[in-house]
Amino acid sequence: MQQTGNAKSSAGGRGFTLLELLVVMMIIGLLAGYVGPKYFSQIGKSEVKAARAQLDALGKALDQFRLDTGHYPTTEQGLVTLVQRPPDEPKWAGPYLTKAVPPDPWGNPYVFIMPGEHGDYDLLSYGKDGKPGGEGEAAEITNW
Repeated sequence: MQQTGNAKSSAGGRGFTLLELLVVMMIIGLLAGYVGPKYFSQIGKSEVKAARAQLDALGKALDQFRLDTGHYPTTEQGLVTLVQRPPDEPKWAGPYLTKAVPPDPWGNPYVFIMPGEHGDYDLLSYGKDGKPGGEGEAAEITNW
């Protein structure tokens, strides 16, 4: 059997040309350029929400500590008193957290200051950059 001038594969279909592949790759690149930033901004928002939820849980544990002992832990004692009994706290009835105090969603420790400038205590995360100040994801997340 003699093959005609049209080059066809044995399956009967033809392959994609380089131009068609480039067009498809360009369309995929444009879609990724449009969708990617929106997707990654949502990840940043979820980290901020997670930090707020953790601050709320730590605040409730600190309030329970105060109900049992009559005072909040000192800055020096820190948040570790929520999971480990301080040696000088006979009324401690913890642990007040089921696990160790977590870092913030960016891996930095939460800041606990007692007495606080904004309330009985200040509890905060410095945000994504781990430094005071900033905007957006780098802004501080606080309990006040």
